[in-house]
Amino acid sequence: MQAILALEDGTVYTGRAFGARGESWGEVVFNTGMTGYQEILTDPSYCGQIVVMTYPLIGNYGINREDFEAKRSFVRGFVVREECDRPSNWRSSYRLSDFLAREGVVGISGIDTRALTRHLRNRGTMRGVLSTGCGDPALLVEKARHCPQLTGQELVPEVATREIYTLEGGGHRVVLVDFGSKLNIIRHLKERDCTVVVVPPTTTAQEILALDPDGILLSNGPGDPVDVPYAIKTVRELIGTRPMFGICLGHQVMSLALGAKTYKMKFGHRGANHPVKDLATGKVYITSHNHGFSVDEGSLTGLPVEVSHRNLNDGTVEGIRHKYLPLFSVQYHPEASPGPRESAYLFDQFIDLVCREKGTASIS
Repeated sequence: MQAILALEDGTVYTGRAFGARGESWGEVVFNTGMTGYQEILTDPSYCGQIVVMTYPLIGNYGINREDFEAKRSFVRGFVVREECDRPSNWRSSYRLSDFLAREGVVGISGIDTRALTRHLRNRGTMRGVLSTGCGDPALLVEKARHCPQLTGQELVPEVATREIYTLEGGGHRVVLVDFGSKLNIIRHLKERDCTVVVVPPTTTAQEILALDPDGILLSNGPGDPVDVPYAIKTVRELIGTRPMFGICLGHQVMSLALGAKTYKMKFGHRGANHPVKDLATGKVYITSHNHGFSVDEGSLTGLPVEVSHRNLNDGTVEGIRHKYLPLFSVQYHPEASPGPRESAYLFDQFIDLVCREKGTASIS
């Protein structure tokens, strides 16, 4: 069956349908990872987006039951050069196309994803419509032009928990503010002797403090950080009360709460091989990314924070640290394992801050 991807600037790509049938719309973005498509498809941060994979062969190791980052997929569409329908891996439970069909995700294969990626790099991410049922490209382009922009959509409530729940672990009590948290964040916390209390993004500062946390972690999530003003207000009120660690959207929310500004990037960072330098140690880490917004470094001037990490590809801010208070954040994903696992040291630093504030021995 034919599938069509139409962009708002009038560019049209025709290929083969796989996965679910139907029509979807969203911001069209690209990911440069060679592997990890299962984690990408189940990462809540991709809510509202049609994802283009730059690696030419996707689906070759199938889908397994252990590597999900959420209970379901939130992507709006999936675009690949070649879809493998005969996966080979001992952990594989079913094919990529079967997973997409089950999750209602429309897929398209057989298009030149290199050309599409180059187009998005030159023109920037843009709205698109992916359809398996409409054969009129002009109509689909018109639909794309009338789709909502990513900014202004309430995406966080779509992916976050709606009720408080506790995952029993060890002696450290950490409140995880869920903006669309990946399961691997919880796994890292539990590995570090933490009982994790997951709360909705609308939870107030008073409600969080009433849970008596030793530390607070702000999770990743989708969309523009200015679209969660309630969370920015909450974090502003929490600053200085407990050790705090922000990841991805959590990093942006923390920065806004401290008085900084954010901006939309031309095409963002999405992939598993971004070099990031820890300015305190001089070490460079190969890191996993998924974000289309960034903290404006100029807006940090005069604030009691310093840039802690920097992207070596484009120089953008990848982390901040408060000069006096026990709080820090990073833009990338230390819970992800894009081959290297050494970025997990940031979780150790967070627990060290928790132990220091509690007056107990650290894990280092």
